[in-house]
Parts: sequence; structure tokens; C-alpha cells
Amino acid sequence: MSEHSEDELLTFLEDDVDSQTGHLSNKSDPWRVLSVDDDEDVHVTTQLALDRVEILGKPVELLKAYTAEEALDVLGKEKGIAVVLLDVVMEDDHAGLDIVDKIRNELGLVDLRIVLRTGQPGYAPELEAIRDYDINDYRNKSELTHTKLYTTLTSVIRSYSQIRALEASRKGLELITQSSGKLINSKGFDEFSLGIIKQLSELLGLSDDGIVCTRTSSDDADIGMGYTIVAASGRYRSAINKPLNELQQPTVMQALKNCIEQQQNLLLDNAIVLYFSGQSGNDLVAFLDQTRKLDDTEKRLLDVFCSNISVCLNNVLMLSKLHHYAYFDSLLDIPNRLAFVNRIDEYKSKGIDASVVLVDVDQFSAINDTIGITNGDFLLGAVALRLGEVLDDSFVARISGDVFGLVGEREALTPDTVRGIFYSPFSIADQEQLISVTLGMYDLDEKVESGQEALKKANIALKKAKESLRGSHCYFTRAMEMETETRVRLLHNLRKAFDHDRLFMVYQPQVTVPDGRPVGVEALLRWRTEKGEMVPPDRFIPLAESSGLIIHLGEWVLRTAMLQLQRLQSQTSFKLRMGINVSMAQFRHPEFLNVLDRAIAETGVDPHDIELEVTESVAMIDRVAVSKTLSSIAKRGIKIAIDDFGTGFSSLSYLERLEVHRLKIDKSFIDKLQGDSADPRLPEMIVNLAKDLDLDVIAEGVETEEQAAWLKRINCDEAQGYLYARPLEETWLLEWLREQEQRLA
Repeated sequence: MSEHSEDELLTFLEDDVDSQTGHLSNKSDPWRVLSVDDDEDVHVTTQLALDRVEILGKPVELLKAYTAEEALDVLGKEKGIAVVLLDVVMEDDHAGLDIVDKIRNELGLVDLRIVLRTGQPGYAPELEAIRDYDINDYRNKSELTHTKLYTTLTSVIRSYSQIRALEASRKGLELITQSSGKLINSKGFDEFSLGIIKQLSELLGLSDDGIVCTRTSSDDADIGMGYTIVAASGRYRSAINKPLNELQQPTVMQALKNCIEQQQNLLLDNAIVLYFSGQSGNDLVAFLDQTRKLDDTEKRLLDVFCSNISVCLNNVLMLSKLHHYAYFDSLLDIPNRLAFVNRIDEYKSKGIDASVVLVDVDQFSAINDTIGITNGDFLLGAVALRLGEVLDDSFVARISGDVFGLVGEREALTPDTVRGIFYSPFSIADQEQLISVTLGMYDLDEKVESGQEALKKANIALKKAKESLRGSHCYFTRAMEMETETRVRLLHNLRKAFDHDRLFMVYQPQVTVPDGRPVGVEALLRWRTEKGEMVPPDRFIPLAESSGLIIHLGEWVLRTAMLQLQRLQSQTSFKLRMGINVSMAQFRHPEFLNVLDRAIAETGVDPHDIELEVTESVAMIDRVAVSKTLSSIAKRGIKIAIDDFGTGFSSLSYLERLEVHRLKIDKSFIDKLQGDSADPRLPEMIVNLAKDLDLDVIAEGVETEEQAAWLKRINCDEAQGYLYARPLEETWLLEWLREQEQRLA
């Protein structure tokens, strides 16, 4: 209840039942009185006493019964009997009380008032019977003169009227409370509007012929154009979704307009028109046919109903906004990921052969940089609009930044159909923008699965397509899911391994080619599982890079390798440098230089003894930014080596301008330096290039004496590989270094 408590409402409803005119039914309806007696003279006398008599403003209608059985039959069939004038003694001494017992306990007529009459002076029912059966009066027949009968009936009818008023109030309050709960739980504004008609008709016992309209524009010049019919039932059903001006019933239309103009309820002879004020001008106007006049109690209940509906309306408007925020994308105002998942569930429940398609706009970040963020947003809107127009039978949603989701019948969502939508350019800022898309596709099957799982499978397919070839498509397969599950499980285990110190460092010596003198070591990360099994670096390093874990791992590797260098320099006579690999993700991280400085400060190493190894791909990502970062590193005294040189697509002129100190010849070239088909041309070219650029050079993966001989022949400075030493843990590394000290001594 919004404005009145239930007790207060019962009070003012009871006050309406005054001593002169208070009642619930129409004033023309008579009070129905049943006379039960086996004496015809008593009926005649009672009829004469009540002829042309009005009690509380209404006439009296007398019904007759001569036996207990006949009385119960009448009470079971006839409705609205207010009073029973009941002879105590008829067939036997207890016939009257037996009837009372059945009236109260079998027929359940608790509102009915009972007056006992007896023709036997001195006979009266026991007090317990009067109390237990709610008997309202007891009289001798000789006492019931015209005046006394009138007085007795007036008293009990007033009691009956008050009980009925309170009962009607109670039921009305229950209906209002129930209707409020149902309306607040409505799924959407339209359902709420239709619910008003239904609940109002139930409350007043009227038909559900009604209309609800709401403001849909700020057209103040013509109310009929500014309001639309959002709910209609009964004989007005065909008016749904039409402007108020197009309503075919002129009197109904005028009544609604009058209510809108006056902004108050109108109780007309043949209709009820109610005005509900909502937030931000979202008001509602309800019209309901009225086939009878309302009594005072119903009018009071109607006021309470309207107060509750106004509160419900604002709640529903708020919930509608929250629903919109929850299920619609804030930028494009189209369904979002959550709505997409729900729609997939709907397709699943209908058993339709449907497909889920994820549409990823290729290189959207670069497009955004070119045309600007605002125009990029316009482009996304244009993509959504075209998808909706061409695939009008499919559901379109925005899943993430530049990824759209489609779900619809399988035949309508083939790869060629979807890609064909983007063959024509988009007009953005008076320029034509041509784009391509990559598709991840999944056909819904008969297995029981959620929309979220279906979206996950389509996303797995999209990632696979993006890895394979931009502009292509890929259907989900179980093998993809297993691969993804393996990656997720491996990443989870990698995080645990990092947290529980199961990652460790090994170091591969680097030596001079002519005499094998140790000049440095390369720090390499390794992972040993709880079961003692080794996980290859080529499995977990790319995973750490793609997940971002490499940032934390990389900082730990820097600090660990530098601490190891400190220990090595204090325990050996060799002047060693420490080579540390740096991934693309680390190198591009804005805090990388700060992390590097912290590691140097905390470990106390000489920066000149540190060499950071980056791949050619890192060196080529952003030439200006890379050049700036490399210069900053070089100013700290740290050297830079280009790892796996020769496998990428470096520009030699660009390489010449970078602060680089060493080139590392990739193992794939060293493998060719043996056997009858040995081909030293590429390694020799790299060595000569390094000499021309005043750079040092080192060969990786040297495994045989023949390879080492070739490296001497082409004047390669340094080498590392199994021929000299495998990657070693600290203890074995120190032992190897001491062996080299003895050998060289």
C-alpha cells in the first residue's frame, strides 16, 4: 500500500456505511429476507409487516421455506440473502438449530444474519448455541409486531451491511496487493500496461474491454498524435499500437483526451478513465468500459488502486531502464552479449536448425587510428545497421568492441552470405571505407547446452580463424575445444607453478669460437611439474606471452638472472656477461624501463655486463618507439642482441640506425654447416654484415665439431650450443666453469 495502511482503509470504508444509506449493492437492489416456518400464517403475517417497507433506503424481498430441507435448498441456490427469520421448533425441537449449524458449517454463510423465532412461550435455545452459531437475535413470534420486526431487521441488516462492506474492503485490498506484485513483476512495459486492464477488471468485477495509451512524443499541439495505444483487450483489441487519433470509437478517444488534458481520473456513466503520472513524462491513461455504477466502497478501492499503480509505474519504468542497460549496448543501442546468449537459448528451446556466427571487423584498431574514434563508432553503427537490414530474420548483437554476434536459421547464415554483406564499402565522413571480416561459426546441435556454451564455441572458432587467415571463416570442431581446454589448463598450472616456485633458471654458456673461452651465459626459463616432468619452453612461453603473465615472469627472470650473475662473477675468474631474453609484451610494456632499473638497483650488477636479447619481430613492431626504447637501454650501458637473426624480415637500413651490439645467427642456418651439402653462404653473409656494421656476432645451436670448424673459417666470433655445454643449473654451471679454468690454465 502506498498512501493508506490496511487498517486505515478498513476504517474509512466502514464509515461509508452510515445509518441512512450505507450499503454495497445498488440502491435499487432489495434486501433479501428468508422466512423459515412451518406455519403459513406466520409467513402471511411477516409479508404484511414488510410490505412496502424500506430499510436503510431499500425495499425488502421476502423468500419463504416451510421445512428445514426446503430452507437449506433455498440458501444453497439463492444469492444475496441478508437475513433468515428462523422458527426454532418445526419438525422437532432441534430443527431450527440444526439448520443454523448447516448454514454456518456446511454452507459457509458467515455473513448471513440469523434471527430465531419461537411460538412456544418460555422456550429458548441455550446461550452456548446462540454464541457458537453466531445467532444475532431471538424473539417470541408474539413480540414481532410491525414495529418490532422493522426494528429487529434494521439492526441485523445494518450489521450485515457493515460485515459485507468490511469483507469487500478486505478482498479489494487483497486484490490490490496481489495486482501490485503481478504488475511490478511484468516483463516489460507493454505487459505492465495490459496488466492494468486485467487487474482493474478483476477488482471491480467488470469486463476487460479496455485501452491503455502512453506518451510517445512531445507533440503538444495534438494529444492524439503524441499518445500511442500500448495495450488493448476485449472489443478494443484491434487498436493496439495505433496512435490515439486513429482510434475508431470517437467517444472513447475523446474521453481519453479529456483525461490527459485534465490529468485526473474521470468516472463517467459508461466508463472509467484513469490517469497515472510517471517519471520523465512517461504517463499512462487507462480506459475501461463500465456496465454498472460503482458504489462508494469500490470508488475508495479505486483510489487506492490508482495510488499503487502510480508507484508500480515508476518502478516498472525504472526496471525497464535497468533492463535496457542490462540487455542493450550503450554505444549502438542494439542487443548486447547477455541478450545474445538469451536468444541462443530461445533458439535451442524451439529446436530450430540454427547457427551462431561471430563477426570480427579486421584491423579495426588500425581503422580507428586512421579515421578517428568518433568515425570508428559511426562505422560500428553502420555495420550493425547493415547486418540488421540484410539479415532481418536473424538476431544481431554487439558482443565486444568490434565483434558482432548473429544467431538465426542455418541456411541464412552461411559464410558466403555473411561475408557478402561487406563487399560494398561504408560511407563514413563522406569517404568510402571498405572492410573485411573474420567469422567464427558454430551450428547449434541437439545436445543440451546453454547459450553461453554455444557462444564460447563460436568464439573458439573465431580465434582459430584469426590465427589462420584474416578475412576467412572457421567452424567449431571438438579438436579446437580440446586444444583450448589444454591451453587453459596449462595456463592455470603455469600460474600455480609460478606462485609455488616450480619455475627455475638454467644458463647456457657462450664461448669464443677459436679457443672455447667462456664469455657469457644465456638465462633460460624452465618449468618442472610436481611430478618431475619438464614442460618444453616452446609450449609455455607463448602461452605466458599471450596471457600477459610474461610481464610478471619477465621481471622475476630479470632479477633472478642478475643475482646469478653476481654470484658467478664472485666465484669464477671469467669476465662473464648475462644474456636475458625479453618478449615483445615486456618490451612494449610502459613500465619496462622502470622494471629494468629496479632490478639493476636491487641486485647491484654492472649494467655493462647485461645483454638483452630481442627478436627481429620485436625490433620491427614500431620503429620510432623501438628506436627510442633501445637508445634508453643503451644509455644505461646495457647491450642489445638481435636473436634468431635472419629468420625475420629486418630492413638493413633500419637495423643500421638501431642501438644494437650483437647479432645471433639462428640455429636453422648453423644446421646447414655440415655434411657434403654444407652451405655456409648465409651464415658467412651475416658475419660479414655484422663486421661491416661494427657488430659482434654469435652462432646458436652449435652441436658438432664440423659446424665449429666452419664458424672458424668464416670468422664467427662466438658460439653456444650442445657442443660446448647444455643449459645448466647453477651448481653444474659452476662446475663446468671451473673445468674450463683448468683447461685454459
